[in-house]
Amino acid sequence: MAVTSFQDLPLADRDRAWDGAAAEKRVRAWADAEDGPNPKYRDAHVWYDAENKENFTAYKLLVADVVDGRLRAVPRGVIAAGNVMQGSRGGVDLPAKDIDRVKSHLAKYYAKMGDSAPWED
Repeated sequence: MAVTSFQDLPLADRDRAWDGAAAEKRVRAWADAEDGPNPKYRDAHVWYDAENKENFTAYKLLVADVVDGRLRAVPRGVIAAGNVMQGSRGGVDLPAKDIDRVKSHLAKYYAKMGDSAPWED
């Protein structure tokens, strides 16, 4: 189990819509990962199961999309992931030891957006 390294991706426009399924397809194409995940694909997510890293289902909390040919963190994607960490949409099944690191990773993007993470309020 692993929390991805913080990539400090540039932010997309704050009003950019978030469609996780469409972002997933664009990220796979951008990363040349249609046949299987790779490190570029991993960078768009906050967490992955390192023991199963060759399976797309091992990757959780997608926060990035490809905008103008570049991988960017999408504020609404970050907010969606933050809400999931707070239990929205049924929450996410992560090892307890990774939760604080995932929240720390997401909190860095919240700070970059000029906001505080929901668990910091």
